[in-house]
Amino acid sequence: MNVQSGSQIGPRRLGRSVVALLAGFVVGIVLSLGTDVALHKAGLAPPLSEVWSNQLLLLATAYRTVYSIVASYVVARLAPNRPMGHALVGGAIGFFVGILGAAAAWNRNLGPHWYPVALAVIALPSAWIGGKLRLMQLQTETTAA
Repeated sequence: MNVQSGSQIGPRRLGRSVVALLAGFVVGIVLSLGTDVALHKAGLAPPLSEVWSNQLLLLATAYRTVYSIVASYVVARLAPNRPMGHALVGGAIGFFVGILGAAAAWNRNLGPHWYPVALAVIALPSAWIGGKLRLMQLQTETTAA
C-alpha cells in the first residue's frame, strides 16, 4: 500500500467514525425524548417542565438504559473498524455529558440528585453492552460463513 492511498483512508475512516457516533447519539436522544413525550401525552407523566416522581424517574432510567444500549449498538454497527472502541468512545462522551448535566442541575431544584448521576453512571456499562452485542453478531456472522 502506498502512502497516497493510505492517507485517503484515514480521513474517510474518521468521517465514518464521526457519522457512527452522531447516528448513535441521534438514536438515543430521539428514543428517550420520544418516550418522554409519549408518557406525557398518555397522561402517565407530568409536563416535561415539572419534576417527575421517583417512580417515573426509575422508569426513565430503565428505558434510557435500554436506549443507551441500542444507541451504542448503532455506533458499533456503523463504525468503520473497532466496533467496541467506537461504542466505548460514545459511552465516554455520554458519561462526561451526564456529569456536566448533573453539575448544571445540582442546585436548581430540578428533581432528585440521584437521577442525573444514574444517567452518567449507566453510560459506560450500556456502551459496553451495545458494543458486545455487535461483537457477538460479528462472531456469529464469521462462524456462519
